[in-house]
Amino acid sequence: MKTLYLMRHAKSSWSFDDLSDHDRPLNDRGRDDAPTMGRALAGRQIQLDLLISSTAVRALSTAALVAKEVQYPHEKIQVEELIYRADPLGLLAIVRAFPDEAESALLVGHNNTITDFANLLSPSPIPEMPTAAVVCLKFSIDRWQDLDRTNAEYYFFDAPKNHKG
Repeated sequence: MKTLYLMRHAKSSWSFDDLSDHDRPLNDRGRDDAPTMGRALAGRQIQLDLLISSTAVRALSTAALVAKEVQYPHEKIQVEELIYRADPLGLLAIVRAFPDEAESALLVGHNNTITDFANLLSPSPIPEMPTAAVVCLKFSIDRWQDLDRTNAEYYFFDAPKNHKG
């Protein structure tokens, strides 16, 4: 059994006209929502074997804030440049290349691709993922390369609005 968590990066700032899209940081809401979702994941007693993020500043910041909450070592966060511009099939190739010793993995990426990728794999429809949303899918497989919708089970969808006051 493999468990895949797909997360859209938290809300980013558009306040810096001189920054490239890749270099945009999280805004205040994003800096609040990412740890909120990390605590929500920790509340589910998840144990991550792999945390992989896009190289974009907002995604990597999201990954770091979540890692802290789920007690995943910051230095073990992996970055994958291809996530930033990948389409759903590109994300599928990235995930299928995960090491098989990893039973549970979190991938932090971007919309619309992350929602489309979740829908490529999920047997149940996934709504448009708001910032910092997480989808969990479980697969009846031993090797990531066998990842497919036919062996997938939808487990949960969670978003920051579910944890507000």
